[in-house]
Amino acid sequence: MHFTYCPHCGSKLIQKEIGDEGLIPFCEQCSVPLWDMFTTSVICAVVNEQREAALIRQGYVSDTNHVCVAGIMKPGESAEETAVREIKEEIGQDVVKLEYIKSYPYEKKSMLMLGYKATVKKADFRLSGEVDSAVWVRYEDALGLLREGSIAWQLVKEAIGRITK
Repeated sequence: MHFTYCPHCGSKLIQKEIGDEGLIPFCEQCSVPLWDMFTTSVICAVVNEQREAALIRQGYVSDTNHVCVAGIMKPGESAEETAVREIKEEIGQDVVKLEYIKSYPYEKKSMLMLGYKATVKKADFRLSGEVDSAVWVRYEDALGLLREGSIAWQLVKEAIGRITK
């Protein structure tokens, strides 16, 4: 999100030199810089003890490819809490181990996605209303169901690579 007006007082912002940051939108009334904002979210490569990954379909995300469990962090929630909550909500799995992989900037949606490998004990899926379907896929087949080069594809490739080394 890029600010043009101050969200606190409504004044039109000016551009002001702020240290090493360069020109930043600034409210003269509130004396506050307003950096561009992004949404922080998590994306999870969910794996089980049978060398399978859980991939989901969500029509509002893609009509052609599977994706990973993902979700927005809520205020007051840690990234790890978000990952555990989203996995439970979307596919009904209980996380037994969570490992941070890396962050992925998603400029198209002004998001920063924090990538995790989440290990679960395989159980039947219990899908939320926002998930159309879910499948357990053998590691060697998982990347073929994701859009090559996508954040989900990169995360699953890294997560599986860490397991199979």
